[in-house]
Amino acid sequence: MSLPVHLTASLADVGAGSLVEVTGDEAHHAVAVRRLRAGEQVVLTDGAGTAGVGTVEETGKRRFTVRLSDVRREERPAPGLVVVQAIPKGDRGELAVEVLTEIGVARIVPWSAARSVAVWKGERAARSLARWRTTAREAGKQARRVWAAEVVDLAGTEDVVNLVAEADLAVVLHEAADTPLADLVVPAEGTVVVVVGPEGGLTDDEVSAFAAAGAWTVRLGAEVLRTSTAGVAAAAALLARTARWG
Repeated sequence: MSLPVHLTASLADVGAGSLVEVTGDEAHHAVAVRRLRAGEQVVLTDGAGTAGVGTVEETGKRRFTVRLSDVRREERPAPGLVVVQAIPKGDRGELAVEVLTEIGVARIVPWSAARSVAVWKGERAARSLARWRTTAREAGKQARRVWAAEVVDLAGTEDVVNLVAEADLAVVLHEAADTPLADLVVPAEGTVVVVVGPEGGLTDDEVSAFAAAGAWTVRLGAEVLRTSTAGVAAAAALLARTARWG
């Protein structure tokens, strides 16, 4: 049985034998909901490359302490994968975030595309972004990630163009593209950006802007996938051609 995983602020300066205190909502959920008790073993991670296994020594209402017996540090996975996800309607965005996090995407960028059906504004934007971040946080624990997935603030098309221009490889998914994703060479290092359009599809202006910034416009296959699943399929196809999944 896998040990439960909990997030803590930082494990940068700890080692075997260190006592680490976990507080706040993370501790409240562990103690009050999951009924964590002294003597149980857990895994702690800071989401920044360090994880430790230890034994719970003490619990409180919103805190618990763990005596670490083993600590490991991992380099950031390379290449780093960034998925620009046009905002889907309903809860499909959270589904996309959950699975993208589980397969190892480094950063998820919610994008307000021209034809996005859903619109994030004001309080709705804040609530939606918070749900995406909570989803990524919980999915990261489920996947036992040592490096957490980051969900950044809502991006506009100009922001996405800048991401594409800075990437070592950038692809835009489009069902009418001539180039298959499988034809591209995936770099061993650096950043790979995948742009996923909305339910209404990409506009010609968006495709042209991304292409001018250096992106490849590619197709996955004959099937047309939902916006909430296309990014997952593309990310998995790219990762399968790297040492990360080799």
